[in-house]
Amino acid sequence: MTERGDSLIERYSSNVFDDTAMRKYLPGDTYKQLRKTINDGRTLDPAIADAVANGMKRWALDKGATHFTHWFQPMTGYTAEKHDSFINPQGDGTIIMSFSGKELVRGEADASSFPSGGMRATFEARGYTAWDCTSPAFVKDGTLCVPTCFCSFNGDILDKKTPLLRSMEALSAQSVRVLRCFGDQDTRRVVAMTGAEQEYFLVSKELYQKRHDLMLCGRTLFGAKPAKGQELYDHYYGSIKENVAKYMREVDEELWSLGVPSKTEHNEVAPAQHELAPVFNTVNIATDNNQLIMETLKKVALRNNLVCLLHEKPFAGVNGSGKHNNWSINADGTRNLLKQGKTPENNAQFLLFLSAFIWAVDEYADLLRMTIASPGNDHRLGGHEAPPCIVSVFLGDLLTDILQEIETGGESTFRQGGSLQIGVSSMPVLPQDVSDRNRTSPMAYTGNKFEFRMLGSSMSIADCNTVTNLIMTDILSRIADRLEKCGDINAEVRDIIRDIMRDHKRVIFNGNNYSREWIEEAARRGLPNIDNSVDAFDAAITPKTVDLFERFGVLSRRELEARYGIYHDNYVSTVNIEALTMIEMAKRQILPAIVKYTRFVADSFNSLHQTGLALDVSVESGILKDVTAAGAQFKANLSKLEKLVEKAHTETFDSVKARSVFYRDKILPAMNALRETSDKLETLLGDEYWPLPTYTDLLFNE
Repeated sequence: MTERGDSLIERYSSNVFDDTAMRKYLPGDTYKQLRKTINDGRTLDPAIADAVANGMKRWALDKGATHFTHWFQPMTGYTAEKHDSFINPQGDGTIIMSFSGKELVRGEADASSFPSGGMRATFEARGYTAWDCTSPAFVKDGTLCVPTCFCSFNGDILDKKTPLLRSMEALSAQSVRVLRCFGDQDTRRVVAMTGAEQEYFLVSKELYQKRHDLMLCGRTLFGAKPAKGQELYDHYYGSIKENVAKYMREVDEELWSLGVPSKTEHNEVAPAQHELAPVFNTVNIATDNNQLIMETLKKVALRNNLVCLLHEKPFAGVNGSGKHNNWSINADGTRNLLKQGKTPENNAQFLLFLSAFIWAVDEYADLLRMTIASPGNDHRLGGHEAPPCIVSVFLGDLLTDILQEIETGGESTFRQGGSLQIGVSSMPVLPQDVSDRNRTSPMAYTGNKFEFRMLGSSMSIADCNTVTNLIMTDILSRIADRLEKCGDINAEVRDIIRDIMRDHKRVIFNGNNYSREWIEEAARRGLPNIDNSVDAFDAAITPKTVDLFERFGVLSRRELEARYGIYHDNYVSTVNIEALTMIEMAKRQILPAIVKYTRFVADSFNSLHQTGLALDVSVESGILKDVTAAGAQFKANLSKLEKLVEKAHTETFDSVKARSVFYRDKILPAMNALRETSDKLETLLGDEYWPLPTYTDLLFNE
């Protein structure tokens, strides 16, 4: 092992209160009890809380920490922290460093200032944070961060972690029921796993600060498409620029110290776009890790005079950014239940879990679509780089044919995995996978997991994993009910798979999801095509959704209705901020530029005209005409947008959805019209007159 390799091994997870740190800083009996609590998912014994807190405090102080915080994930989609120092003043003017079990296990936060969907009034401020011991504490920027859940004084759930943890427990219970029917008496828990691939853009900090839309909204509200974008595909997997490579290494170093297994990084398709992918972990820890990834990408960028953009569509007409959520389930963390064997046609257990997933996706497609709904993702989904809004499953020919054989009782016509001849004598023969990859599919099976490609790059992965866990829980509970009553399990498994294929195979599609033909075919199959977030939010409060969440104890009707309100509030607030930003930029930057340039062209035209010489002034005359016409249209579109925003602020709407519909159907089209005119003006005004850095400036100057 090289010195550099030894150093990396020592640095990895160095700022995490992991198993090594627990062994060192906790009494032996305390360590064993805490380890058992984590492994078995049991309730923490209050008797060991003080001992754990003391050990954690000593470890954090050794790491240079001075403060601690309960680190939680409210419904904003971001993380929240309130820092308290370890110091405890004494009567003699000295201090001691203290951190009690009570402070570790429970904290208090102002619940009224976070989104609650109406469950908390402004004067009802008390909220609680509760330690999640299954996700390790860590030291970040001199502060001990303790991952926690967040609820109100009345116990209403106000965060994204609590439903995720509950869905994991429900999934485990129903999965174990199915495994018991197969004679597996040893598996104790089934754990959902994921790895979230994170896409992002990097732009110059100097140029970013000249764009109020990027600063306030995370995306460009104005900007003409550059002459060159991703058309040549020369950026994808291309050589990484030196300054970007330096940035990526710093990101890795930060993440590795926090125990985040950052593994893969490369240039993405669009100019200035990149991707980071971690190694898989439990969905709870992976969700925490992804929040740290997004925070670290932003923080390290600023140190390198860059800005990291996580918006789903920061540049119109250029590929946007997604976050691919790779989901699987492991028995006791070791055996992947979605991994096919060498002969998957004989692997009944694998095929049953695979079929259960197909059933779950088909029955709850609208709910899955809801989990990735956001104003930012509306600009991305359905574009050439992103799946359409139709949720479908890619299996590949082999597995599709095997399942069809079970359905029909006929013989399989599937193509066995063979080998690929490269055609170069010095190259080895490569084993051929049983299916190709489908990068256009919203939900693609990739050998041992399902890759959900619809998630937006700025979004928390908690919601989509909570729902994925829960819909599988529901289907597996129904399957377990049948298996526990049957006499011949082999025959019953075949019957269940046959029934699933008969009733739900419509959701399987192995072709090009980007094609117009698929959209038409999906409509014939009766698959939902919910093309906007406002309508997608409806799935949060349908009777079927409420029954699902309440039946497995994940969220109550009241809590779901609150989330529904939060989704709409976020939608309206986001579009409103964008509209106000457009109006401000139009008035303070673009209109003055139009006037200045028009005056310059008019003065040039008049000067030439006044010479009395027979000069050709058609160019100046044409430019003046074009700019004047576009400027007048720009002013008219701006006036229309202002009036609509004013109406939105004064109008009384009969529901939260009605308000969102107004922003979707009235304000967004007005914003698009204003942008269209502005982008035309950008191509007419000279560079020295246009007040904003252009797409060419932003995309090719990272």
